Amino acid sequence: MTKTSLFSLTLLFLFCIDRSSWACSGYKITIGDKTILGSNEDAWRTTPHIWFENEGRFGAAFTGSRFDGSNGYAPQAGMNEAGLAFERLASYHPKLKVKSGQLSINNPTQYLIDILHNCKDIEEVKNYISKYDYSYFTEDVFLYVDKTGKYLIVEPYKLTMGNDASYVISNFCPSITSSQQAHQLARYHNGVSFLSNKIDTMLAFCTALSDTMHVCRNKIGDGTLLTSIWDLKEGGVNLYFYHDYTHTVHFDLQQELAKGDHILPIQNLFPTNVEFNKLGQYKTPKNFLPLGIFIVAAGGLFFFTTVFFALLLIREKFSQNNSYLQLAMIPLSLVMMYYMYLLSGSINVFYFSAPYKDVNNLWVSLSSYLPILLLILIFPAFLITIKLWKENVWGLFARCLFTLNSVVYSMLIACFFYWHFYDIFTQ
Repeated sequence: MTKTSLFSLTLLFLFCIDRSSWACSGYKITIGDKTILGSNEDAWRTTPHIWFENEGRFGAAFTGSRFDGSNGYAPQAGMNEAGLAFERLASYHPKLKVKSGQLSINNPTQYLIDILHNCKDIEEVKNYISKYDYSYFTEDVFLYVDKTGKYLIVEPYKLTMGNDASYVISNFCPSITSSQQAHQLARYHNGVSFLSNKIDTMLAFCTALSDTMHVCRNKIGDGTLLTSIWDLKEGGVNLYFYHDYTHTVHFDLQQELAKGDHILPIQNLFPTNVEFNKLGQYKTPKNFLPLGIFIVAAGGLFFFTTVFFALLLIREKFSQNNSYLQLAMIPLSLVMMYYMYLLSGSINVFYFSAPYKDVNNLWVSLSSYLPILLLILIFPAFLITIKLWKENVWGLFARCLFTLNSVVYSMLIACFFYWHFYDIFTQ
């Protein structure tokens, strides 16, 4: 199989499922001297912000929700005083070995901010980016648009300029993605279909377009965190919060820059959003420290259990009563240790309907059924625990360890119910 065929096959797999962790989308529309850039940022973060900076050649506004330490928030979209705007989308591109000889990108957040502070149009953006090894962003694609309607697609290994009246983009690199593959992404297909009969730069039209491209997942109503519609001619932006397109907040770039540098939390600008509050209250090991500590500690317990019973069986040479039970604890603990590793690392499993599927990893997909296995085993585990203590078999430490495992199993089952991992029974 050639590399090109392998890339295409990988892309086909990626688009055959809902890659909702990548669910961002955008578009640009130009009619006459007016150009609009629309951006849907889809994320599980609960800290969306808009900020205004007077730096470099041009002051600029940015939106973003990922905090990047001393750099502030990483920009997801933005626009400067010259009418240059951009948005960032997560994407896929196979890594290639290239010798660029270009400047390294050591601070990606500052790099992206500097582009808007120093460039006035697409030609200047292309020249600026060409100085750097922009393959640093192997999991991103960027859309830059200036007020003339020209646009630049920045992929990890390619820069492409265009001047179409309308352009739609989502989570893929156009240079390695066929139209058929791209249309398997619903948000992209919806955007293209919406623009197939008419294009307009009126706010109502662009709001409806952003709406048809937004995401709202079934499990807890999460999806499009922020929609921004940037008017490159007038220098304004309309924000829509958490896929509610009945309320908007407008900012005039020049007026905001005149107030000096400042940053605003976006949720404070809008009426209470029930779905967003639900997202904020939803606890996972990634956003709630006690849960994170519990999952890591459980993984450590399962590792210790594996080693302990393996050494015990070797030392006792299977001479103890119920040695088969000790033997069964070894693979079960190994499997549960792996599952704790997944729960501590992958955010996706907490937001998608069960059973969770990952086409890139069969073991991750199979792990979705482990909560069911644990639910089946919990009652026998407690019966065995009672029997071990009643009959005084095994040593004290082994009995305590088995009991602790049973208690942790029950606590995990409670978590699995909370995370709706058992909704598989209702699918």
